[in-house]
Amino acid sequence: MAEALGREVDETIETAQALRAVLGAPSERVQAKVIDRIDEGAARYIAASPFAALATRRADGGVDVTPRGDPPGFAKVLDSKTLALPERPGNRRADALLNLLEDPRLGLLFMIPGVTHTLRVSGEARLVRDAALGEAMAVNGRAPELIVLVRVERVLSHCSKAFVRSALWRPESWAERPDVPSLAELMAAHTEMGLEVAFLDAVIERDARERLY
Repeated sequence: MAEALGREVDETIETAQALRAVLGAPSERVQAKVIDRIDEGAARYIAASPFAALATRRADGGVDVTPRGDPPGFAKVLDSKTLALPERPGNRRADALLNLLEDPRLGLLFMIPGVTHTLRVSGEARLVRDAALGEAMAVNGRAPELIVLVRVERVLSHCSKAFVRSALWRPESWAERPDVPSLAELMAAHTEMGLEVAFLDAVIERDARERLY
């Protein structure tokens, strides 16, 4: 990392004590907001959320974060300690699912468009197939083949500052970004298989049209 800067950094923080010396301690209120279940307020937030970021740990110790999205309420609160997530059709890499088979611990960050505070949920998961639960989570008549059942261990709300700073939900701040590469461009560059961008664009468009559910 020092090579990237062309010099050594001023200081590397390596202990919790050193970190607290910089940041200070959280208030009693902030420390107390962590609960071990989905209460009524958290359930209402999850019911309104159409999107979550899912964090899992790979077998090699690395961490993956993948998106999960569907109509609001796609994640079903079965009881105060149990959450169900439908697994919709994807590219079949199944990174998160394979990770969970190795290490069932996960973290979820639920978001609601236009709402700047988020909800964090973490716990342990197992992959299941269940016809009745799948039918309850069907969209456009198609039930998920797999469901991630989460045994909830930690729930906490997260403040709005990151969303306020980034103006994420303010369309007037969204500048045109012609230099952002398309998914097809990224895939063509990263796979190094000599695939044409136009061909990949067509594949991606067909997949979105035919395999959304």
